[in-house]
Amino acid sequence: MTLIKSISGIRGTIGGQAGEGLNPLDIVKFTSAYAALIRKTCKSTSNKIVVGRDARISGEMVRHVVAGALMGMGWDVVDIGLASTPTTELAVTMEGACGGIILTASHNPGQWNALKLLNEQGEFLNDAQGKEALRIAEAGEFVYADADHVGAYRQDHTYNQKHIDSVLALDLVDAEAIKKANFRVAVDAVNSVGGIILPDLLQQLGVAHVEKLYCEPTGRFAHNPEPLEKNLGDIMNLMKGGKADVAFVVDPDVDRLAMICEDGTMYGEEYTLVTVADYVLKHTPGNTVSNLSSTRALRDVTRKYGQEYEASAVGEVNVVTKMKAVNAVIGGEGNGGVIYPASHYGRDALVGIALFLSHLAHEGKKASELRATYPPYFIAKNKVDLTPGIDVDAILAKVKDLYKDEEINDTDGVKIDFADQWVHLRKSNTEPIIRVYSEASTMKAAEETGRKIMDVIYGLAK
Repeated sequence: MTLIKSISGIRGTIGGQAGEGLNPLDIVKFTSAYAALIRKTCKSTSNKIVVGRDARISGEMVRHVVAGALMGMGWDVVDIGLASTPTTELAVTMEGACGGIILTASHNPGQWNALKLLNEQGEFLNDAQGKEALRIAEAGEFVYADADHVGAYRQDHTYNQKHIDSVLALDLVDAEAIKKANFRVAVDAVNSVGGIILPDLLQQLGVAHVEKLYCEPTGRFAHNPEPLEKNLGDIMNLMKGGKADVAFVVDPDVDRLAMICEDGTMYGEEYTLVTVADYVLKHTPGNTVSNLSSTRALRDVTRKYGQEYEASAVGEVNVVTKMKAVNAVIGGEGNGGVIYPASHYGRDALVGIALFLSHLAHEGKKASELRATYPPYFIAKNKVDLTPGIDVDAILAKVKDLYKDEEINDTDGVKIDFADQWVHLRKSNTEPIIRVYSEASTMKAAEETGRKIMDVIYGLAK
């Protein structure tokens, strides 16, 4: 059994003793701490907290516990039912609520669940807020309401359509062009909430033919739910049969978007954001942001339009903070996470799909042809295992000094930018390892560069 507490929430495997897995006692404790924090920090007087969940088998149990704890803390619960992470984020602001809790373990396997915590802007708690929630939970600094002040509860299942309506209303979403293109689209929703909302979105965008794979929201994931090539053999084989012009694959909470070309090849999750950014920048001049471990292709596309690219520390909340600081018109993460401020400051696969299809319709190209128009980069992901006694920070400092003549960014670990490639080193917060991400114009070159830096680390560790 596993239970992980972090600034972004609490996640773990279902079951076990208190403190060992994600069980009702820990859920109540952490929900109560969040409720106490929001009571202190929220400026809204609505007294509402939104709760949404993905389709995990444990979701119904967790929903009841969370809703009861919030009501016990005096909050009025708005339960929007089976809903994606971006849908829940939008529901917070549409309701004028003080916050929201998303019950999802994102791309983790089915035995996991989690509480993701939102502020009144429908955005994830920042570092200070997350740490304060953890402190309140450990100290037990929460007081439950008396009988006259217990919170109310209501269900509202209209937010999936409200989310779709908000996407259709975006200026750059061209449903007419999409309809005229007569696209055939396939969807793999890994038997979670994407299977509910994505076919409706596509139909309302004017896509007449939708090939659905694993779109029943049973919560029994048909494959590893992380949308990586190694997990997507079924949808790739479907595409090789000529069934569709493009396939969209999402994780269980629909904030990450991967795509597959008409010939069954991966579009590349790093290029989801790159492609959407190309379309946005073509119509809206402005800056872009991604995290330090994302592809250089976004920088290249941004500069093509004479705009500025900025890199943030890894993590959605860090990307959003940087986007606000530089007034970015588009941003996100290389894992297929598109953040479009014209909609909201959260990764949203629905926004990504609508903008991608608009771009594809305007370009008049096949998906594989569109992909070929972008700079070719390949990212290798490795890690260096170290003994517990090793001072990881000291090693990273030495690596930084060794490569001081190159372009260095130490916002989050150490990123070394060479002329034609880069390496990003980050230490894990939970285990004695250094993550080594490297990118170059070929996978062989990316692997070689990563291995070279890993050898340097091993030498310094001796």
